[in-house]
Amino acid sequence: MRNEREDVNEMTPGQRVARARKRKGWTQGDLAAAVDRSASWVAKVEGGHAPLDRRSIIDRLAHALGVEVVELTGQPYRPATQNMDSGHAAVPALRLALQRASLPSFASIERQPRPLMDLQRAIAHAEDLRQAANFSPLNSLLPDLIEDLVVLGRTETGDAAASTAELMVRACHIARVMANLTGHHDLAWLAMERELSAAQSVGSPVVLAAASWDLCGAWLHAGAIDEARNVATQAIDTLDGLQGSDAPDIPAMLGAMHLRAAVAYSRLWSASDAAAHIAEARRVVQPSGNAWQTQFNAANLAIHEVEIAIELGRPGDLERQVQSVPVSEINSGERLSHYWTCKARGLGMSNKPTEALEALLKAEQIAGAHVLNRPMARALIMDLLSRTRRGVHPELRRMAGLINA
Repeated sequence: MRNEREDVNEMTPGQRVARARKRKGWTQGDLAAAVDRSASWVAKVEGGHAPLDRRSIIDRLAHALGVEVVELTGQPYRPATQNMDSGHAAVPALRLALQRASLPSFASIERQPRPLMDLQRAIAHAEDLRQAANFSPLNSLLPDLIEDLVVLGRTETGDAAASTAELMVRACHIARVMANLTGHHDLAWLAMERELSAAQSVGSPVVLAAASWDLCGAWLHAGAIDEARNVATQAIDTLDGLQGSDAPDIPAMLGAMHLRAAVAYSRLWSASDAAAHIAEARRVVQPSGNAWQTQFNAANLAIHEVEIAIELGRPGDLERQVQSVPVSEINSGERLSHYWTCKARGLGMSNKPTEALEALLKAEQIAGAHVLNRPMARALIMDLLSRTRRGVHPELRRMAGLINA
């Protein structure tokens, strides 16, 4: 027997909007007034004739309708085949590990954790997999890593305890990213709570900044843009006061936080504030760098500018922004795939379907299973399909088939 989640997953974004609107007892005109759009626009969205191609618009619709963003995006999206899983299989074990981590009785479980040095190497390997957007191998790594760190953290003292807590921050960051990018946002919050607790136990300004940066990411995925902006701006104020200290990662964390703020402001449609934070990030950016998995470097800053132009609804700026990205310098598979996906979205907004498909195919070559986990990429694929009147490109038909399998 089919369940409600399966039915919602198979709906188009417009159909999900219509479903939530009708449940609220609103007309299309009521929803249009709530999001400052026309009733004809709402009708086009619900009928699949106007794409929901910006997260900022989805955020507004979700807020007006009183639903979570995931109800409109169809997350979590589970593919039909194991080779397209991209980390979903890890969720039950990871959820259990994080739930156990919050229980005082967990320390009584008979478990012999790996030595601290072994766990440091394992975390570094997991971070490499995360940057490669290769989430499936994390299935067998993250749950055991977290459980080992919990047990070790409750027995170590002094510097060893602080080192263990820092590793927990790094492990929970990976778990948070994996959970958000696969659409398991409740699981992301479990990881986030554990990460914040570990960061507070360390007390280092850089570690606290890393956790705050991650918290911004969790809020952005949840569509809680005011909260993301507030966390980012408060962290920026704190980090500004630490400039000139001997902590080497302070400038990078400050720049990364400015990028978070810029994205938040772009989704609030405040172009001037977004531009101001981009300018501050550019002031401290270095050609390369990846402090605390932020990928704060010149290439990633340029990717953010592309994403911001999309959210502000400025397709005319996109060509210039896209051309400014030093693609050969992107050293993260996840970031490179994200770049091509953003470029595809921009080309779709500019009514260049052939070029948009080409960009999507490049993203798929880098992280195929992961691309389909992105709701905006799935929406673009289906929008490109709906625009094609005849002679559908075989690759577009294939990608649409993967979504609907």
